[in-house]
Order: sequence, then structure tokens, then C-alpha cells
Amino acid sequence: MTQKRTSFQDITRDEVSPLSYAISQGDRQTIAMVHDAVQTRRLRLAYQPVVLSADTERIGFYEGLMRVLDPSGRVIPARDFIDAVEAHEIGREIDCAALAMGLRCLAQNPAIRLSINMSARSIGYPKWTRTLRQGLREFPGVGERLILEITESSAMLVPEIVIAFMDQWQREGIAFAMDDFGAGFTAIRYFRDFYFDILKIDGQFIRNIHADRDNQVVTAALLAIGKQFDMMCVAESVETLADATFLQALGVDCLQGFLFGAPTVSPEWMQPQARKSA
Repeated sequence: MTQKRTSFQDITRDEVSPLSYAISQGDRQTIAMVHDAVQTRRLRLAYQPVVLSADTERIGFYEGLMRVLDPSGRVIPARDFIDAVEAHEIGREIDCAALAMGLRCLAQNPAIRLSINMSARSIGYPKWTRTLRQGLREFPGVGERLILEITESSAMLVPEIVIAFMDQWQREGIAFAMDDFGAGFTAIRYFRDFYFDILKIDGQFIRNIHADRDNQVVTAALLAIGKQFDMMCVAESVETLADATFLQALGVDCLQGFLFGAPTVSPEWMQPQARKSA
């Protein structure tokens, strides 16, 4: 009796679970949707204020968060697509588009500072670098009001490259923020070399901090690290007055979250009576 030979493809196919297949299919569809949005310019920045802890009526800067519009015009936030596109070239195109929109926004609104998210994977991506250089030439002075946010997990992919990249552009007046601090696996020794200007503490440690002793201890430790290395510290995902009050007493420099404003494509400076800008 002849035994059927099992091919590598058969083994691979058998080992793919229905859930893995569904996720893979979903990622492909998401990538295709984002690619189409980039090609047809269905992209927007939604702006969220980051307020000063000492005076929450004053805005330190805004964060520009990427939004994609599907063909029906529905707004899709970055959290729904960024993981799928992060490792693909379309992720670099998203970074390029966000940077270009952010630079134009700064040029049109000289009273604000703005942070724009980028992946460490975009460092050295020729189009991203051209976009930044062209924007700095076309809009003199905007670099001093631009903040580039890199997530902790992204920065730790290539820390030495990130350090050199930051050093290069900080000379041009650009500031850098480490986003989602505490969510990744940063080697603390790199803080002596990173020189991030801003440290944004991940929201998982901020929510319900007024009543959660574990979150209080972790956030105090993360804050101490930031202060030791002269970084301005921002608490993300501040959603209640009780949490904001606790964070103010703890000594956090800035607060960001729905309590002070949800991301919007129609930011306050476009309104007739805008809040004071710090």
C-alpha cells in the first residue's frame, strides 16, 4: 500500500487555525483599504489637545492623529489599522502623509505646537526624509514647533539608529516624544543616550489611577525616570477629574485625554473663540 506523501504545504495548511486565517484575511483587507485611502487622499489629521497640568486651560501642544476615510466617508481611527500596516510600505506612506499634513498645519497656524506620530521604520525612508526637508525649507521656523512621536516599542527595534536620527534633527529644532512609555520593554540604559524631550506615560497606567494603588506606584516610577532625564512628562488617557487631580498632585507636567478634549478634525483654533495657547 502506497503511503501518500505529505507536502510542506499540506502541513502548513493544516496548522493554520481558522482564527489565524481570519486575522490574515482581515489584515489584507485592511491594508488594501488603507492603500486605497492613500491613493485617493482620503486621509485626515484629528487633533487632540495636551494641556498643562498646572493650568488645564492652557494648551502645551496638540497631537495630530491619523484618520482614514473609507469609501462611504466613515472615519476610521489609527488604532483600527495601524497594526496591520506598520510593517508594510503602506505604513511608511501613512507616516509621510501625516508629516506633510502636520507641516502644512504648523505653517498655517503659527500659534500652535503639534506632535506627529511616526514609526522608527520610517527612519531612512527616502520619501519621509524628503517630505521633512522640503517642509522645513518651504515653511521656515516650523521645525521649532514640530514634535515627532515614536512609540517605545518602535524605538527599541533599532535604538542606536533612533538615537542618531534624533540627534540629527534636534539640531534643526525638532523635539521628540517617546509615546506609550511603559507599554514596551525599554532598556533603561538607553535613556542616557536617547534624549527624548517628552515622555508620554501609557494610558493603561493612568486610567483609574486615583483608586488603583498598583497604577499609582508604576506611574510614580515612570515619572521619576522621566524627571531624572529632564523629560517633560505627559499622562495619556486622562478621562476623569479624579484621575487628573491625582496626576496634578503627583507632579505630571501635562495631561491628555477625553477629559480635556477628544481628537477632532475641526480643532479649536479653527473656531471663533479658541482657548489660549501656552
